[in-house]
Amino acid sequence: MRTFFYFCINYLKKRMKKNIVLFVLFILPIVAYLFFASGVNSFTTLPTVTPKISDLGNWNSLNGKKITLNNKITILSFSGTDLLKNRGNYFNLNQKIYQQYHEFKDLQFVVVCPLGTEKDAKYIVEQFSKFTDVSEWQFVFAPTDQIQEFYNQMKLKNKLNTDFGTSNVFIVDKNRNLRGRKKKSEYKEGYDTSSPAELGNIMLDDFKIILYEYRAALKKNKNATRKI
Repeated sequence: MRTFFYFCINYLKKRMKKNIVLFVLFILPIVAYLFFASGVNSFTTLPTVTPKISDLGNWNSLNGKKITLNNKITILSFSGTDLLKNRGNYFNLNQKIYQQYHEFKDLQFVVVCPLGTEKDAKYIVEQFSKFTDVSEWQFVFAPTDQIQEFYNQMKLKNKLNTDFGTSNVFIVDKNRNLRGRKKKSEYKEGYDTSSPAELGNIMLDDFKIILYEYRAALKKNKNATRKI
């Protein structure tokens, strides 16, 4: 009986050692990968890079509507004078972000364009409309000096190019705060639309945080209303 007892103990020890080895070799790396792949930043709120940027001026839009940054999550971009040359960047943004989330009712994609590019903007919208609901794509038009002034007050490190445009797009929350990453090791004030990888990974990760913030706030407000 004692021999059988010792046999059982030794057998269990061997099984435990085997399971631990299997866990270390196979399970632990998978868990670690899933953790880091989800992005450290996704477990935090997205910092404010520039608080309370100005609202858009009384600039004409392609559809004639008044476009404002108030009470909307805005993906803000600056096309520059050569809008058609950069249309591939907007295609990347459309594919990686817009098509997945444009049905979110408080979201808009605003492109600030120099006066004189209305025809090119209309062409891009017409092309997108063949495979996308373009209702939340908003193009607004302003003199280049006003575009430069508006961009300057955003207080960003990167500047507009000589065509008054940039390949970067920016996340602006409902209170007109420009959001991004502020740590020196991962500073990010805008997201490069010429890089599908950056849009599909870094920007998408940060954008999901903004959506989570508002969904959590909405849920909290609903609960508060019920208590009242």
